[in-house]
Amino acid sequence: MALPNFDYIAAKSLREASELVCNHGERCVLMAGGTDVILLIKDSVLKDVDTVIDLKDIPELDRLEFVEGEGLKVGALTKLFTIQTSQAVEEKMPAVADAAHYVASAQIRRKGTMAGNICNASPSADTAPILLAMNAVVKTYSKNGGRTIPIDDFFTGVKKTCLKKEEGEIVTEIDIPELKAGEGSAYFKHAVRKAMDLAIIGSGAWVKMDGNKIAGCRIAMGGVGVTPLRAKKAEQFLIGGEATEERFAEAGVIASGECSPISDVRASAEYRSDMIRVFTKRALKKAVETLA
Repeated sequence: MALPNFDYIAAKSLREASELVCNHGERCVLMAGGTDVILLIKDSVLKDVDTVIDLKDIPELDRLEFVEGEGLKVGALTKLFTIQTSQAVEEKMPAVADAAHYVASAQIRRKGTMAGNICNASPSADTAPILLAMNAVVKTYSKNGGRTIPIDDFFTGVKKTCLKKEEGEIVTEIDIPELKAGEGSAYFKHAVRKAMDLAIIGSGAWVKMDGNKIAGCRIAMGGVGVTPLRAKKAEQFLIGGEATEERFAEAGVIASGECSPISDVRASAEYRSDMIRVFTKRALKKAVETLA
């Protein structure tokens, strides 16, 4: 199937890109790597789009930097392959490197971006659960100056985010807080194939230990709701208790009751819920094993 006709504009600055979004509104789509956007246009998912605005010529958006005392700064044009292979990311935030590595294939990761992955807003996006678990924030630019959005507030529905097209709002950066002493994180993806497949479920976890007690916890789930979800009841169950396999197993049971999966060609709703139970336990265990 051939691509439909559309106008292509390579913006040279954030201001130009933002003005274009304001002018074209819902008839336009922004493109970073293009690995999702082009397919969505080809498959008529974005059937009302007549203009593609490419951001690749805006150099300040291509940034990957770990800042001591702050965390990881991921620019909107930073490739997933760059994140996956970064020594700093692997040393400081191995779960983030794992999540980037889980996306599609090496070829896709050399073009696709983390910002594009979350802006596509698939409920099963591979990078979303670890960003939720690690309490990331999304920075934007707009005609009103932009804002900093907690990742918990970013996803609003299937293929929907809180970005305001009427204000020309564009994601510029994702900031992931540094793991401090006693903190650890992990991400697991479960899919039919090891590569080139959407997640049946994804499970991310962040823990903060105080001695042998869990002082803080965030559990994130992908592929089991209209957006990536937090398992807040499971988190509260764990806080204040010891980090044992039995408690992690019980937290998995609680988390499986907090999701609302669907049945489709890849898995039944019941199977997804059960895999959340299994992989929540695994993610929590690994997070504790990899404490900073």
